[in-house]
Amino acid sequence: MMKDEIEVRSLPESNVSCSNCNASCCRLEVMLITDTGVPEQFVEFDSWGGMRMARLDDGWCAALDRSSMRCSIYDKRPLICREYEMGGYECLSERMQG
Repeated sequence: MMKDEIEVRSLPESNVSCSNCNASCCRLEVMLITDTGVPEQFVEFDSWGGMRMARLDDGWCAALDRSSMRCSIYDKRPLICREYEMGGYECLSERMQG
């Protein structure tokens, strides 16, 4: 590889669905920048006063139902969660690190 070339990594082919998802994205920090109706018990404030999704001591989102590994507030989930495409680049990338 030459000095100015960028290494490209291909993501594996994956058939991601709710039934085989390991919810890797539910360990990411989620800032709340719009009002989607997230219930108050799942909101916390960072040191600058910004709102974010609360996370449990082990790093998982507090709104994740750990028995099903699905969002317990799906209809009221934050905008960034709505835009996070299942099986999209970010999803597959996070699953590879997971």
